Amino acid sequence: MRKLNILYKIYSCALIFSLLTLAGCSRESNSLTDKQSVEMQAPEEIIQREKSSTEEIPQIAETTTDEVQEEIIEPVIAEVDWSNYFDKINGAAVIYDPTENCYQIYNQELALTRRSPCSTFKIISSLIALENGIIESENSTRTWSGEIFWNEEWNKDIDFSDAFHASCVWYFREVIDEIGKDMIQEELNRLQYGNCDISDWDGRLNTNNNNPVLTGFWIESSLLISPKEQVEVMERIFSDNTAYSEETLNQLKQVMLLSEQNEADILIYGKTGMGKAQGIVVDSWFTGFADAADKRIFFCVYLGETDNKDVSSTKAREIAIKIVSDYLN
Repeated sequence: MRKLNILYKIYSCALIFSLLTLAGCSRESNSLTDKQSVEMQAPEEIIQREKSSTEEIPQIAETTTDEVQEEIIEPVIAEVDWSNYFDKINGAAVIYDPTENCYQIYNQELALTRRSPCSTFKIISSLIALENGIIESENSTRTWSGEIFWNEEWNKDIDFSDAFHASCVWYFREVIDEIGKDMIQEELNRLQYGNCDISDWDGRLNTNNNNPVLTGFWIESSLLISPKEQVEVMERIFSDNTAYSEETLNQLKQVMLLSEQNEADILIYGKTGMGKAQGIVVDSWFTGFADAADKRIFFCVYLGETDNKDVSSTKAREIAIKIVSDYLN
């Protein structure tokens, strides 16, 4: 009996030991499995989180930067009352001041309306011709055909400077034909010149003049531009970021400089333009830029058809000089 009790105690101890051993192994196995699971899964989760963070942060920063840049670049547009300069003439005026990044606009509806540029386009045809050697300042005289024109100043052999000042249409008709359609179109696209439409190359839409040497797409025809766009084009040509050579711009400035300067410390550069329909003046312009000290502004004055009022290009220039001079003083 005693032997049986001893054997029973030995058996019980062995059984308990075995059970404890098995439980310990099970816990160790479970612990190891959990640890392996963490080690296998955690890197993927961390990588995914890091990847997500890497993708999201720059995207937010880029959007913010773009928004800030857009706010800085976008110019201010201020509507002003310059009606006293116009004396009830149907007209518009635009000044762009780069130092203030601000447009001042009188009669905004008309300032955004596209009309024929008429002879203000001679700034563009001269620019292209000078830049590409089609007009050479030292050898720019063209031979008069002998045809008698209404403007006495056109009835002679004439050079570039005199042709620009006299707004000689036959001279610039020849120049534009030599430049050619492809180059004209390319430059208008680069300058974002109004509707850039030269489709009526010969000016057959011009109801005021059917003489082929005195008309073209820029005279009451397919090409249209607004006063505000005129100012934007002047800024693209004559700003510090211009795409054109210094020599070309200097030659162009020489012919655009007004001789009748009222203010000694203000230099005004520009070109008139005027168009008629059935003998009535419907478009008059003066556009360009002005320098005073270290400041340069870009401007345009436009006059539309107005009954019983002087809407000539000479009047447009007169109004522009007053507005620009008052602005810069």
